[in-house]
Amino acid sequence: MMNYRVDSGRRGFISNTLKAAGALTVAGISIGGMAARLHFADKEYTVGEVIDIILKEIPGAPVKQTVDTIKSGSASNKVTGIVTTMFATIDVIKAAAKLNANFIIAHEPTFYNHEDDINYVPDNGVVKQKQLLLQEHNITVWRFHDYWHMYKPDGIGYGVLKRTGWLKYYEPGKMVLTIPALTLASLADHLKTTLGIEHLRLIGDMKQACMRVALLPGAAGGHEQISVAEKEKPDVLIVGELSEWETAEYIRDARALGSKTSLIVLGHSVSEEPGMEWLVEWLQPKMPGLNIAHIASGNPFSWA
Repeated sequence: MMNYRVDSGRRGFISNTLKAAGALTVAGISIGGMAARLHFADKEYTVGEVIDIILKEIPGAPVKQTVDTIKSGSASNKVTGIVTTMFATIDVIKAAAKLNANFIIAHEPTFYNHEDDINYVPDNGVVKQKQLLLQEHNITVWRFHDYWHMYKPDGIGYGVLKRTGWLKYYEPGKMVLTIPALTLASLADHLKTTLGIEHLRLIGDMKQACMRVALLPGAAGGHEQISVAEKEKPDVLIVGELSEWETAEYIRDARALGSKTSLIVLGHSVSEEPGMEWLVEWLQPKMPGLNIAHIASGNPFSWA
């Protein structure tokens, strides 16, 4: 049996995790069995050391042009715990603080634009308050977007395929999965169940048989989405988010002209969250014992 050394900081992490579980559920934050997955380190890491360990596993890293930079805090901070998430939302920051985790690895921007330019809208009061909250809890935020997509296989895509049960249908280099035939309605139910999505948006015939599936989580953009649909002609194109005046109108017109390709829109955050959840499993063997957990930032929308 392995002997774990638990210092006072880690005892605080354990205690806070168990105490916070109910509160986080009320706040709409999913811990996903965090307490059962905690590991306790026998060495300390700085933020910079954690980043270096990650980048050693990424083909071609580091690169000069990337949005994967520290958005708050310092590379020299000693890590008390890591939280992975899609967006470092206010609720996620508060939840991380309650768990004594001071390093958030987020897939998407923290300050509402791709470059995380805090002057994107000058004197943005929400940005300033968020910065103060991060400083108050001494939390470092690092974006892990470009590099996670550079990983082989794509870290986000792998996590989504694992959660949906479609890994066995994946063929490297191919944009389309061939799955056992499902009606569009049944496929939508499968995605809602496996990805934990309450509502989906669809274009298509709910009774249509779907076998050839093009899966593009996140925000691939209209050009990529339409290019895949035009080239591959899948039974269904599944995307995270889209510009309604691009891909949605293409699918609508294509179907009016005889195309059988349907469209399912999952939502950006929920479509990529499984990839950041899988990051916990991927990281733990590389930093044995370090406290690492996933907190889902969740869907920002409600339905009237």
